[in-house]
Amino acid sequence: MEHDVYIVTGAAGHLGSAVTQALNGQGKTVFALCLPNEQYPPQGEHVQVFTGDICDPDSLTELFAACVNQPVTLIHCAGIVSIASKFDQKVYDVNVIGTKNIVTLCEKHRIPKLIYISSVHAIPELPDNQCITEVDRFSPDAVNGLYAKTKAEATQCVLDYAKRGYHVCVIHPSGIVGPGDHGRGHITQLVIDYCKGGLTSATKGGYDFVDARDVASGVLSCCENGKSGACYILSGQYFEVYELLELLHKITGKKKIKRVLPPWFVKATAPLAELYYKILKQPPLFTAYSVYTLHTNANFSHEKATQDLGYTTRPMEETLTDTVNWLKACNRL
Repeated sequence: MEHDVYIVTGAAGHLGSAVTQALNGQGKTVFALCLPNEQYPPQGEHVQVFTGDICDPDSLTELFAACVNQPVTLIHCAGIVSIASKFDQKVYDVNVIGTKNIVTLCEKHRIPKLIYISSVHAIPELPDNQCITEVDRFSPDAVNGLYAKTKAEATQCVLDYAKRGYHVCVIHPSGIVGPGDHGRGHITQLVIDYCKGGLTSATKGGYDFVDARDVASGVLSCCENGKSGACYILSGQYFEVYELLELLHKITGKKKIKRVLPPWFVKATAPLAELYYKILKQPPLFTAYSVYTLHTNANFSHEKATQDLGYTTRPMEETLTDTVNWLKACNRL
């Protein structure tokens, strides 16, 4: 049975909006769930916006009522990406409790297919730069950091749902970058700070980064071709932070960042930076947890997604060029 009606939670987020736009471009009917008073709700000929909060199941009554007797695929993108070093109840409530609410509502309303957007952070790290591939069991105790622990717990909840006979797939994106981020994603903020001249130093370390549009394409393919109960890593390519800044220098012609701070200095000043950005009510570019992450094994393989889903990625230079141009068009530079 072809699933032409889609629910996308977190549809105003970076990935959620990319998924919504891709579905709309294919002529699919999209029920886009956004928080009330969302500044940048998705738009499109085939997009219908619903407001609600996944932490409040009663607020989703209208959304699920619109799906009665329709073959629906629910793509659960809603979540909070956090590099905070301390526990944050809101992150737990959205990522874990919110996901459990969605699973309960899918079962109650007999939603035929659920695609859950997890994270590579939910997958236990391997030592010595060993290649990291998909696993089938997740535990908060096997990973480090609040964000990773919440995504691990939520992912296992979703897979337990699959064991009850429902069609479920899990997507593990790596660090998402690219145009379309109306929020304050950390790489988006890095691009803004660099282009505005507010960045004078880089830090050692790096991670695997992937374009949101490539992840969206992988998600749509998963809706059609993903195997029930399967997990798919949608990664991109590893980049050192200074390599991203080198690309931004090449793209914009702005001042080259030559100073690279040693890890011990960044780690020592991270708590102060976190407090500073909290006072400014801006996302910090680095915290103790993000410094830790930049020195973890990020050798992720997307071979399974390439084989099963036809997953591909674009060059990072194209991604960053499009990001700079999009930010200019939005008057954010």
